Amino acid sequence: MRNISFDIVAVLIFVLLIISVIARKMTVSRTNKLFLVAMCVGLATTICDIFANYMDSVPDLRMGTACEVFHMGYLLFYNLHGPLFVMFTVSLLDMWHKLMENKVFAVLFSLPFTAVAVMLITNPFSHFVLSVENGGYTHEQFFSIVYISGAIYFIIEAVIVIAGRKSVTRMQMIALFSVVALCVTAMVIHIFFKSQLLECVAVALGCYILTATVQRPEDYIDSMTGLFKLAAYVHDAKNAFRTGKHWRVVMLNIANYESIVNMIGFEQAVELLKVVAEKISQLNRDMGKKGITYYLDRGRFRINFVGKYKEIAESYANVLNNELKCKINHNGLDISLTPCIVLARCPEEIESFKSLMSFGQDFHLKILHAGRVMSAKDVYNPEEFRVANNIDAIIEKALDNHSFQVYYQPIYSVEKKKFVSAEALLRLFDEEHGFISPEVIVTAAERSGAIHKIGEFVFEEVCKFISSGEFEKLGLEYIEVNLSVAQCMHGDLADRILLIMKQYNVPSDKINLEITETAASYAQRVMTENLNKLSRSGVSFSLDDYGTGYSNMKRVISLPLKIVKLDKSFVDEQHNPKMWILLQNTVQMLKAMNMQIVVEGIETQEMVDVFSDLKCDFIQGYFFSRPLPKPDFVKLVEDSTETA
Repeated sequence: MRNISFDIVAVLIFVLLIISVIARKMTVSRTNKLFLVAMCVGLATTICDIFANYMDSVPDLRMGTACEVFHMGYLLFYNLHGPLFVMFTVSLLDMWHKLMENKVFAVLFSLPFTAVAVMLITNPFSHFVLSVENGGYTHEQFFSIVYISGAIYFIIEAVIVIAGRKSVTRMQMIALFSVVALCVTAMVIHIFFKSQLLECVAVALGCYILTATVQRPEDYIDSMTGLFKLAAYVHDAKNAFRTGKHWRVVMLNIANYESIVNMIGFEQAVELLKVVAEKISQLNRDMGKKGITYYLDRGRFRINFVGKYKEIAESYANVLNNELKCKINHNGLDISLTPCIVLARCPEEIESFKSLMSFGQDFHLKILHAGRVMSAKDVYNPEEFRVANNIDAIIEKALDNHSFQVYYQPIYSVEKKKFVSAEALLRLFDEEHGFISPEVIVTAAERSGAIHKIGEFVFEEVCKFISSGEFEKLGLEYIEVNLSVAQCMHGDLADRILLIMKQYNVPSDKINLEITETAASYAQRVMTENLNKLSRSGVSFSLDDYGTGYSNMKRVISLPLKIVKLDKSFVDEQHNPKMWILLQNTVQMLKAMNMQIVVEGIETQEMVDVFSDLKCDFIQGYFFSRPLPKPDFVKLVEDSTETA
């Protein structure tokens, strides 16, 4: 009698794993379902093996039909392990759409199992595989086909894992190869030591390894909503783009999520998200579980539709939109969500993983919410996101190639009736991407730290201009240079500015540094020390974009400011009676504090007259000129002087 102790251990392992998988709800995706099927087949294989070996040991049962059935059942189920394991791996690596289109692979995949299955089904008549006699079952001339079939699937498995290695972690790849090695080792041992039944326990241990390393629900299931979490979405999206899959994604961002959190608190907002998640899941169930549902964070949900289910994505998105537009009664409160839904065709409309993630992060802030499902092709600008994704490399290349330019926008004095200064502005025309918005550059440069090199470049270019004969002939009083928040926080900012001014022999009264209202609201010791040190050296300061932030007025008046620049929003809403009252009082207040006032965004003569009558000191805007390269700026000022 063969030793069935290992089979009994295998049964226990399979039963515990199956219970664990079901309890942890690891039955959502195709990969999970294949894994569950593989374990059930493993359990069936082991049970057949136990009964077959038991009957071999009982003379009265040895020759019965049941004995042969269990032997055939064992071999048939055992033969299923190879293709199931390959199918599980293909699903894990998200390679179905590529491999199933390959006819050679399809034949190679199905032929070994089909051949063995046919021979086993016909074995009662042919006895080509095995025969059951008084001494138990005997391997016949074609029994080796079972081992050959298994070897073929092991080879296919190894090739697929190597081909898709970028889709799994190093630990997961090691685990997949370990399972193959474990099963091969058990097969070889059984060939030489037939009394030791190790194949089933090897498969059971392999399933345990996969459960511990690959099939970990805590890594991919969000415990709060029960949906797949961000890590799963990232994994699936990366694989889809890498393997060239065509798929649809319904992107839901709850636009007013932050407001809801502020209104009802974080814990209640979490409960509300559970309600939303259940609506998403229920709709998916109603449509036959065709989508894969994810919760990312901060009110952002995603539903992926792949393969033949792509075409129902639009219907799902519209129904979901209508469902979420209805008020939700939560703890006695009627809460209105603002669902912002975009349907994207990947890779036709969004061509890369980086672009998908970048666009999905905050598209609800960038598009006008129309109350309907938006198509990605209508709201997504590929070039904009290509720039955003490559901005760090673009900035680095521009610094290396000296591609940044400094433009100048003139500032007009109401009292002197001429241009008296200019604002220096950063510009970049990239060979590949064309003009790149300064806001994009500054935001990325502050994040990467490149803002200090860029700021130093701009300031040095301005100092070169001021120290030139051209500047002296123009009769300008000073040039304004913008400082970002990050620059203000840098410990040696003041020393670097003073050093460059000394290098080019630039008097301190020829420089005016602009800080934004946002920067002014930062009560940081380093920034205050920088500004005070520069102010003591004679450098003046402007507060830019006044009226756009919510800065502490006590903080603002404590800064060494000479000029305040009113934001364009004052100009745009000047006909609003309340805005006009606010504007009049703002100008009066600033004048009372002996500050000079610049009005930005002036585009018409009417605007010039209005703000001149309001006793503003300086005017800046497209009415006089757009920002210009230095040669064009010099010519503009020279021409204006001649015609004055």
